[in-house]
Amino acid sequence: TEVMSFIDKRSKEKSQALALERGSFPNFEKSIYKDEYKTLRNATTTTIAPTGSISIIANCSSGIEPLFALSFVRTILDDQRLIEVHPIFKEVAQREGFYSDELMERIALEGSIQHIEEIPEKWRRIFVTAHDITPEWHIRMQAAFQQSVDNAVSKTVNFPNEASKNDIAEVFQLAYQLGCKGVTVYRDGSRQMQVLSTGKTSSSSNEDKDIISPRERPSVTYGRTEKIKTGCGSLYVTINEDENGLCELFARLGKSGGCASSQMDAISRLISLAMRAGVSTEAILKHLRGIRCPSPAWVEGGVVLSCPDAIGLAIENYVKWRNNGNGNASEKVSANLAEPPIIDHSFSEESLMGACPECGGHMKHEDGCMTCIACGFSRCG
Repeated sequence: TEVMSFIDKRSKEKSQALALERGSFPNFEKSIYKDEYKTLRNATTTTIAPTGSISIIANCSSGIEPLFALSFVRTILDDQRLIEVHPIFKEVAQREGFYSDELMERIALEGSIQHIEEIPEKWRRIFVTAHDITPEWHIRMQAAFQQSVDNAVSKTVNFPNEASKNDIAEVFQLAYQLGCKGVTVYRDGSRQMQVLSTGKTSSSSNEDKDIISPRERPSVTYGRTEKIKTGCGSLYVTINEDENGLCELFARLGKSGGCASSQMDAISRLISLAMRAGVSTEAILKHLRGIRCPSPAWVEGGVVLSCPDAIGLAIENYVKWRNNGNGNASEKVSANLAEPPIIDHSFSEESLMGACPECGGHMKHEDGCMTCIACGFSRCG
């Protein structure tokens, strides 16, 4: 506290000198300073602001924060990762003879030197990092400086990745009790990308969290193939399932090749991936049914607006076929084959016109031609 008290006193002296020249701040007579100082130009003179990025540019320490790590991984442009060593620690390590690239990589991986016996104990006691300090003492350190700071103190309380909600709640309560004007907490690895990280954080945090992996495709599947007429020709859609439900889909357009065939292959693979990842049938159909193209086609009971729409129709038909009992679905599989949503694809002039090949807007029949009501594209005959 002596350091911050010295800074605070000197700042008040300078503010007092300015006030003698230019006058006090408007509310000085009702302020907490009126009994201690004759006059002050500034209502507040000290703060410890957030300086994380600025300190990197200036190559200096960031406020009262302890070192994040002695050797750490820094993420820069294009997500490139570099291992950096704190210059003072590097200087000591080289002078004392325990520096090596291998050791620095190990420190970056472990995030601390407290359990590395190759480093003398006296240096382990000196070079303590943010994660070596308990959250309670992070707050007590902040509170010690807050006593001599007018505004808030920027200070991050570092928590390990496994910290609980109660751990964080206790820190907020302690900060309030000790008179801190603000508090910031950060659980290591809680964000997908952070500027500074130790190797342990990089390799383990968020690993397998919020990541959905598709189940393995079995060697044997069973299903059926349906032929559906589209504006591009006959589309053959094969849908297969395993004991867990729908697992794959193949779509082939008659004898067509080139871009159309590639597009069908891509759509089929993505749908198969979604099926094995547990995406519901309803969600898949929602993104397929209703997609338009310039060449819709008549089918029994409605219209097929595009090839993706036809694939959605094939999935609907397959689900109905299984749920009606014709496919002898097991209870487990039936639970995963929910009845598809009802989508109205009855005939209408708008649906039969298809989509504009230029902008994708709706086409209308006008003077013997099909005209886009959005961009004006027209096609006759």
